[in-house]
Amino acid sequence: MRPLLVVDGDSLAHRAYHAMPKSVRLGGVLGFANMLVRLWEAEEPRAVLVGWDSLGEPTYRNEAFEAYQSGRQFDPELLEQLDMLPELVGAMGFAAAKGAGYEADDFLAAAVASEEARGGSSVVATSDRDAFQLASDRTTILQPVRGVSELARIGPAEVVERYGVEPEQVPDFIALRGDPSDKLPGAAGVGPKKAADVLREYGTLEAALEAGRFSAEAEDLRLYRRIALLDASAPLPPLEDQIPSWAEASALASDWGLNALAERLAKLG
Repeated sequence: MRPLLVVDGDSLAHRAYHAMPKSVRLGGVLGFANMLVRLWEAEEPRAVLVGWDSLGEPTYRNEAFEAYQSGRQFDPELLEQLDMLPELVGAMGFAAAKGAGYEADDFLAAAVASEEARGGSSVVATSDRDAFQLASDRTTILQPVRGVSELARIGPAEVVERYGVEPEQVPDFIALRGDPSDKLPGAAGVGPKKAADVLREYGTLEAALEAGRFSAEAEDLRLYRRIALLDASAPLPPLEDQIPSWAEASALASDWGLNALAERLAKLG
């Protein structure tokens, strides 16, 4: 069976934008489109879903923890290109998921859960290590490791190798260790090694708390875990098998003045 390709749109668009010279017009759009085409060619998926953040729309994470992702700033050019990309994804014949109250990661989790429930497999392209919690015998994470041209394949064994915990323990691990990019402080004095040691001893954060560990921080740590846990109940569009509409995508790229991309997409048709 061909896999479902699930893409963290914001994660890879940010990476593509910053990897391209600023002199390249619409470099983020161009880099993202080229990356998506490469993924489609390499993975030969039955369908593609791209999840997007709703920038400027608070999620339950922001409401529960005011400091969550605070202080992030984006170039105006990047924001403009982020607004363009869902249209390009749709023109390619792929599905997109975006909604107030959810992050791209949540749609990834929902898509993986849906695909595993139907007995299928998924490949998840993202640079966000929160997604390591999705790794399983049916789901592989594709993580960019050098710009946007090289991808590492992350399964359960690689999660254990990198973090010292199983994929299902990743939210507990993040809660204990903290996550500077999301402004989660974690438990006082706990780094990656100690967080992994605690989870090897107790299995879960909740078991450690019930055993009396981190009692002064218990409620904060439960909140951090809730924030780190991806929401697999996020609403999804239909994910039937797709036939890419490269000609339509080529025409849109041409309208945007991206002639080299338009030619590449036209050749795929």
